[in-house]
Amino acid sequence: MPELNLPELWPMIISGGLVVGFLVGMTGVGAGSLMTPFLITQIGVAPAIAVGTDLLFASITKASAAAPHHTLGNVSWTLVAWLAGGSVPGALATLALLHHFDPDTAMLARFIKQALVTALVLSAFAILLYPFLVKRREQTQSPADLPTRKLPTLLLGLGLGSVVTLTSVGAGAIGVVVLSMLYPKLMTRRLIGTDVVHAVPLTLVSGLAHMGMGNTDFTLLGLLLLGSLPGIAVGSRLTGVLPDWLLRIALSVILAFAAYQLWQKV
Repeated sequence: MPELNLPELWPMIISGGLVVGFLVGMTGVGAGSLMTPFLITQIGVAPAIAVGTDLLFASITKASAAAPHHTLGNVSWTLVAWLAGGSVPGALATLALLHHFDPDTAMLARFIKQALVTALVLSAFAILLYPFLVKRREQTQSPADLPTRKLPTLLLGLGLGSVVTLTSVGAGAIGVVVLSMLYPKLMTRRLIGTDVVHAVPLTLVSGLAHMGMGNTDFTLLGLLLLGSLPGIAVGSRLTGVLPDWLLRIALSVILAFAAYQLWQKV
């Protein structure tokens, strides 16, 4: 990847991090769904570098949200363990396959963009679909008395591990929707808390593996954090100011537009 022209690009990178962080803080939508398309289409970062850098970015931002969810009792650690049991090996296997086949840079970039377009479209639909899935559920179960559907949960983790490693998208919107279908009686806040905590080891392991392959730009990561951490802090304090349905429609449109921009570059 060419060196970033920091004197020209750093204000845009920090501003982009601020906006994405603000939206993540308000809605809880994963940073990868918004950040990776921004890096590729607006900053011109190579797809592999964008994904690898964003995975480490996501692990840091998700970790900041994981501790409060644990403190509030919103995490099923049994589900986290089964999800991670599939996602971490899935992530490592995906990267091992990439390393084994060693596609040329142009082919890898095209493949990542195609996978990213698909993940963004699925995420856009997932954001719209989620309220209808949880609207009439009897949300009574706590993590303590939750019967675990081991094989489906493991397979969900495996799928998320592969998708997130390739695109850095999917651990949030897609993961929560599928979890809500697997565990329809689990309270919504516990679904979200479990998904957030599971995303930490998944994005960290994937990010570190990408870093080992040279797919990380630490200057870019620092600038993104510089903008996004204040954005998350502000956005989280404004949660509930706008109607949830309006935010979901707006985010779905943003993700669909990002998918369209990437599709034009495939």
